[in-house]
Amino acid sequence: MSKINRQGAIYANEALAGYLTEFHNEGKVSYRFQYRPNYLESGAPIGFCFPLQKEAFVFDSFPTFFENLLSEGWIKMYQTSKTQLDKKDEFGLLLHNGKVLIGAISVTNMEKDFIVL
Repeated sequence: MSKINRQGAIYANEALAGYLTEFHNEGKVSYRFQYRPNYLESGAPIGFCFPLQKEAFVFDSFPTFFENLLSEGWIKMYQTSKTQLDKKDEFGLLLHNGKVLIGAISVTNMEKDFIVL
């Protein structure tokens, strides 16, 4: 049985588009992004690799699309020291710094309020 570890709400142009969820299962980590049903009716894809669809996108590693939203260089080092997160904890860094991303996408930490679509 998979256990939800962390979840982030994904916003596109300030509209709640869907959820990125991290699962732990027998020592393996996987990720799932799924659009909200309401967003599918009137929203636009969050990226070219995420066309609008009802089915979830499932990944065996942290999705490159979201990895590319992270800071680099000295800013990443500052963020890791401020949050006391490992620089390899990409999802943790995204959840802690995702509200102030450059561009149309932002991410908020769902903490204990998990939503499974």
